[in-house]
Amino acid sequence: MITLDLFHIKNTLQRETLTTSMNNSNIRTFKAIDLFAGIGGIRRGFSNIFKNDIEFVFSSEIDKNAQKTYYLNYKEIPHGDITTIDEANIPKHDIILAGFPCQAFSVAGHRKGFNDTRGTLFFDVARIAKYHKPKIIFLENVKGFIGHDKGRTFEVVKKTLEDMGYKLFHEVLNTKDFNVPQNRERIYIIAFLDNIEEFIFPEGIEPTKSIHNFLDKEVDSKYYYNNKPLYDKIKDDVKSEDTMYQWRRYYVRENKNNVCPTLTANMGTGGHNVPIIKDAKGIRKLTPYECVKFQGFDKTFKFPKDLAQSHQYKQAGNSVTVTVIEEIAKRIKDVL
Repeated sequence: MITLDLFHIKNTLQRETLTTSMNNSNIRTFKAIDLFAGIGGIRRGFSNIFKNDIEFVFSSEIDKNAQKTYYLNYKEIPHGDITTIDEANIPKHDIILAGFPCQAFSVAGHRKGFNDTRGTLFFDVARIAKYHKPKIIFLENVKGFIGHDKGRTFEVVKKTLEDMGYKLFHEVLNTKDFNVPQNRERIYIIAFLDNIEEFIFPEGIEPTKSIHNFLDKEVDSKYYYNNKPLYDKIKDDVKSEDTMYQWRRYYVRENKNNVCPTLTANMGTGGHNVPIIKDAKGIRKLTPYECVKFQGFDKTFKFPKDLAQSHQYKQAGNSVTVTVIEEIAKRIKDVL
């Protein structure tokens, strides 16, 4: 079995060869790094838009199971814990992509900028940016991030990056407004090092699809609740084939706006948050592949065959919506 270290050596050699080839042919590309990479949703969105104009030179993801999924899809095993990696050992780059976890900023609000971020995972984004000064920093987080600690957390992040010379733009966008029927509000923060006066976020995509466009026609019987103990508890509440529901341990919750409820990492911890639907064959939960489709991934995305379904659900819920990333990436590419 090939070890992760050997994979990293191989990946490094491949990148050096690719970089030399590009330099020789004078091809203009943007080098990017993918932090807190998960299953590569942000990377996928940027790659779909930038195509050959972007080269990923580094990635990091601490979860071993997510690393396996990432390698299967991008032929690159991410480095592990970013907090242990020296910024000087990260290749030079133009773009940082980071869907960083929202840890509590225990000292946020004292207006000490960079020093206020120490002890949080945003510090690792900040120290890498401070060292390499990339043109763009792209951040994604939960909607509540902007109001965390009465807004002081966001102000610390803003001040930290502004003190390094960046200009920030931010917006809360909902997946359901981008022709992917999932109710998922996230904040997107984009920081430009160059003197950018204005950046306009995409307003959305005209809706043409319903939940039925994202459901599989043939689904294994193991996903159905028919003839299982839970069926009697939910059968009277799951009535429509045109919306989705969730079993919330003790009751059924209907999503009345006829879109998929927010997919979460909790789907991998017992499955009680996995959305459920009614179809011609009965009542069932979404499959992991349907979940990633509701995150905007196309049919080329794969989970490792030996990956437990609990991890598949968790990875889908932890990811980003590729379609939304693509629309933002289009605007960024226009600026560049």
